[in-house]
Amino acid sequence: MSKSDPKSLSELISLGGSPLNNLAQEARSRLEFADYIRAGLPADLAAEMVSCSLDSERALVIRATNSAWAARLRFESERLLALCRERHPGTRSVKVKVSRNTT
Repeated sequence: MSKSDPKSLSELISLGGSPLNNLAQEARSRLEFADYIRAGLPADLAAEMVSCSLDSERALVIRATNSAWAARLRFESERLLALCRERHPGTRSVKVKVSRNTT
Protein backbone atom coordinates (compact mmCIF):
# COMPACT_ATOMS: atom_id res chain seq x y z
CA MET A 1 0.00 0.00 0.00
CA SER A 2 1.45 3.39 -0.96
CA LYS A 3 1.50 6.45 1.24
CA SER A 4 -1.34 8.00 -0.76
CA ASP A 5 -3.67 5.02 -0.42
CA PRO A 6 -6.71 5.72 1.75
CA LYS A 7 -6.60 4.42 5.30
CA SER A 8 -9.48 3.18 7.41
CA LEU A 9 -10.62 5.25 10.35
CA SER A 10 -9.39 2.58 12.77
CA GLU A 11 -5.92 2.77 11.19
CA LEU A 12 -5.87 6.56 11.53
CA ILE A 13 -6.99 6.38 15.16
CA SER A 14 -4.40 3.75 16.02
CA LEU A 15 -1.46 5.77 14.66
CA GLY A 16 0.40 6.87 17.80
CA GLY A 17 0.72 10.63 18.08
CA SER A 18 -1.82 11.35 15.34
CA PRO A 19 -4.51 13.96 16.06
CA LEU A 20 -7.22 11.29 15.89
CA ASN A 21 -5.26 9.03 18.24
CA ASN A 22 -4.87 11.90 20.71
CA LEU A 23 -8.58 12.68 20.48
CA ALA A 24 -9.52 9.04 21.03
CA GLN A 25 -7.24 8.84 24.08
CA GLU A 26 -8.77 12.02 25.52
CA ALA A 27 -12.29 10.65 24.98
CA ARG A 28 -11.38 7.37 26.71
CA SER A 29 -9.84 9.30 29.61
CA ARG A 30 -12.96 11.43 30.05
CA LEU A 31 -15.27 8.42 29.94
CA GLU A 32 -13.12 6.58 32.49
CA PHE A 33 -13.14 9.64 34.78
CA ALA A 34 -16.95 9.93 34.54
CA ASP A 35 -17.28 6.21 35.36
CA TYR A 36 -15.00 6.72 38.36
CA ILE A 37 -17.15 9.60 39.66
CA ARG A 38 -20.37 7.62 39.05
CA ALA A 39 -18.98 4.66 40.99
CA GLY A 40 -18.71 6.88 44.07
CA LEU A 41 -22.38 7.85 43.99
CA PRO A 42 -25.57 5.98 44.88
CA ALA A 43 -26.82 4.07 41.81
CA ASP A 44 -29.95 6.17 41.30
CA LEU A 45 -27.96 9.39 41.38
CA ALA A 46 -25.16 8.03 39.21
CA ALA A 47 -27.70 7.11 36.54
CA GLU A 48 -28.81 10.75 36.31
CA MET A 49 -25.30 12.15 35.85
CA VAL A 50 -24.91 12.83 32.14
CA SER A 51 -21.24 13.81 32.16
CA CYS A 52 -18.47 15.43 34.12
CA SER A 53 -15.32 17.36 33.30
CA LEU A 54 -12.81 19.78 34.75
CA ASP A 55 -13.02 23.38 33.63
CA SER A 56 -10.29 26.01 33.31
CA GLU A 57 -10.98 27.23 36.87
CA ARG A 58 -10.18 23.74 38.22
CA ALA A 59 -13.83 23.08 39.04
CA LEU A 60 -15.52 19.73 38.57
CA VAL A 61 -18.50 20.36 36.29
CA ILE A 62 -21.27 17.78 36.59
CA ARG A 63 -24.17 17.72 34.15
CA ALA A 64 -27.46 16.20 35.32
CA THR A 65 -30.48 15.02 33.35
CA ASN A 66 -32.83 17.60 34.86
CA SER A 67 -33.08 20.25 37.57
CA ALA A 68 -34.38 17.86 40.24
CA TRP A 69 -31.40 15.55 39.86
CA ALA A 70 -29.06 18.54 39.65
CA ALA A 71 -30.34 19.63 43.07
CA ARG A 72 -29.72 16.14 44.47
CA LEU A 73 -26.21 16.13 43.02
CA ARG A 74 -25.52 19.52 44.63
CA PHE A 75 -26.20 17.89 48.01
CA GLU A 76 -23.35 15.51 47.19
CA SER A 77 -20.87 18.31 46.42
CA GLU A 78 -18.50 17.41 49.25
CA ARG A 79 -18.44 13.74 48.22
CA LEU A 80 -17.96 14.72 44.57
CA LEU A 81 -15.13 17.09 45.45
CA ALA A 82 -13.38 14.44 47.54
CA LEU A 83 -13.72 11.87 44.72
CA CYS A 84 -12.38 14.29 42.16
CA ARG A 85 -9.45 15.30 44.34
CA GLU A 86 -8.34 11.65 44.49
CA ARG A 87 -7.56 11.92 40.77
CA HIS A 88 -7.07 15.69 40.44
CA PRO A 89 -5.79 17.12 43.75
CA GLY A 90 -5.99 20.73 42.54
CA THR A 91 -9.76 20.67 42.12
CA ARG A 92 -11.24 23.71 43.84
CA SER A 93 -15.01 23.36 43.60
CA VAL A 94 -18.01 21.57 42.13
CA LYS A 95 -20.49 23.05 39.69
CA VAL A 96 -23.68 21.17 38.86
CA LYS A 97 -25.57 22.08 35.70
CA VAL A 98 -28.57 20.74 33.86
CA SER A 99 -27.66 19.11 30.58
CA ARG A 100 -29.25 20.60 27.51
CA ASN A 101 -31.56 18.22 25.76
CA THR A 102 -30.27 17.82 22.21
CA THR A 103 -33.11 15.69 20.90
